[in-house]
Amino acid sequence: MTDEPAKPKRPQQVYTLVIEVGRKAGDGLPDKATGAALLCYASGVDEAEAVRETVAILREADLSPLDVTGHGTLDEQLAGGAEIGEDERALMDRALAENSVVVAQMTPFYN
Repeated sequence: MTDEPAKPKRPQQVYTLVIEVGRKAGDGLPDKATGAALLCYASGVDEAEAVRETVAILREADLSPLDVTGHGTLDEQLAGGAEIGEDERALMDRALAENSVVVAQMTPFYN
């Protein structure tokens, strides 16, 4: 038995992600949409984990993720001068409390 110290557990944070999705049978997007952008709040110990979990959940929901843009944590966004409303903060708090992904908005694309 080794006496190695336990790794400190990294705290979960919430990351704001914008995921572009393409069309796939059964995706639930409007009929004439060519794809969509999803605004998501996702928990993770780092942004890479938040992205992996979000992409996996979207694939299970029959969506076809094409591109992910990370916008950082709440603190990073505030430091960058972003204004975050109470509604958004509540969704971020929910994602953290539930250790989940919250899809806050879906914007369909049309050609």
